[in-house]
Amino acid sequence: MSSVAVRRPSLAELEAEAPAPGRGRNLDLVLDISVPVTVELGHTRMKIADLLSLHSGAVIELDRRAGEPVDLLVNGKLIGQGEVVVVEDSFGIRITAITDQAARLGSVS
Repeated sequence: MSSVAVRRPSLAELEAEAPAPGRGRNLDLVLDISVPVTVELGHTRMKIADLLSLHSGAVIELDRRAGEPVDLLVNGKLIGQGEVVVVEDSFGIRITAITDQAARLGSVS
């Protein structure tokens, strides 16, 4: 078995090797990656007994009023808000507020 010389790096060496924040990132490598995007209409809490009694046609009241902005999340992190729209036969969201690109990029990591 051959021996290997091991030593602890100094703090100065580690700082010299670490890329500056925002530098060293090659965004082209990740631009084609799909991430989960979620639109949340609202939230509520229910007792388990109430969950078990749900049936087709039951209505669950949420914590948002009709017409209020809905939340836009990426990887579970809030990146914006919008209003619900209909796009042909599907629902969509029209963005009314959005975080800056740096914050959005942080939500995908």
